[in-house]
Amino acid sequence: MSVSQLNEAHEKDNGVAVDRLIDLTSADMDQVNDLILSRADSHVEMVPQLARYLIEAGGKRLRPMLTLASAHVLGNASGNQIKYAAAVEFMHNATLLHDDVVDESDMRRGKPAARKVWGNQASVLVGDFLLGQAFMMMVEAGSLDALDVLSRAAAVIAEGEVLQLAKAGNEDTSEADYMQIIGAKTAKLFEAATEVGVMAGGGSGEKRQAMARYGFELGLAFQLVDDVLDYGLGVGLGKNVGDDLREGKMTLPIILALKDGSELERKTILNALGQEDADDSVVSNVRTILNRRGALEETMSRAHQHVEKAQAALMELPTSLHRDILADVALFCVQRAY
Repeated sequence: MSVSQLNEAHEKDNGVAVDRLIDLTSADMDQVNDLILSRADSHVEMVPQLARYLIEAGGKRLRPMLTLASAHVLGNASGNQIKYAAAVEFMHNATLLHDDVVDESDMRRGKPAARKVWGNQASVLVGDFLLGQAFMMMVEAGSLDALDVLSRAAAVIAEGEVLQLAKAGNEDTSEADYMQIIGAKTAKLFEAATEVGVMAGGGSGEKRQAMARYGFELGLAFQLVDDVLDYGLGVGLGKNVGDDLREGKMTLPIILALKDGSELERKTILNALGQEDADDSVVSNVRTILNRRGALEETMSRAHQHVEKAQAALMELPTSLHRDILADVALFCVQRAY
């Protein structure tokens, strides 16, 4: 079955793709959730308070579910996928804690960011605690190869965050710079999540590479759509509309509009970039320019291209329910913007 045929076969019911993924992984996720809560515990009272505040704040836990589905895609899951999935979620939550400090974010998943409740120092340190727990679980699983995948991902994610910080507000940021940033800070964890998942299912060689490509391309698409959603389109993100603009982030819609915009439009965008107190009218003016220049539409088009690459990678795996749902999830990641 080709990618286009796969899209046609599943597009009709794609709106429930994540619900199907939740149902498919529910038994494993019960174990993952129990493990997450137990490993977030500590004799230092503030650690579990802050960790559980973030962990229980919501979110679909997409990344660990991708790990679990990837473990079953070959029909030979070993059981290690439980610890791998929990480790992936801990890594993700650690990056959220650190990101909110770096970005000085006030909201996370519709609630005050942990740093607003406990402060920046506690947020950074608890993020470090979660990373430590993630690697302890990987060691306990006994696979040096899987530990290598996740530890390398942690280093790459940090590099991506530093590069994004260095490029903040820099009008000379190129599309290549942007793709390097999101490849590191977002797509790399998706890649690691699906790669260690299929490893838990006995996948190696070409099958392991295929699942890694699926995760990476899915992660790129996911971040491209998030960058569109930041301008108030589609489903809310549980944060303030225009946060990326206020933080000076050089996302693809901004880069495209700066490249094609008039002198006045460029000036309007650059004046708004990094303006921490920018109100809704400022964000709206920038959004109007992005729409006029087709920057949001082009960003969504590129997200679709990465979804097609993700689905093409899945075609290298045997036909299965898990594979088909993973293909649906890739489509969901772009269709949530409509």
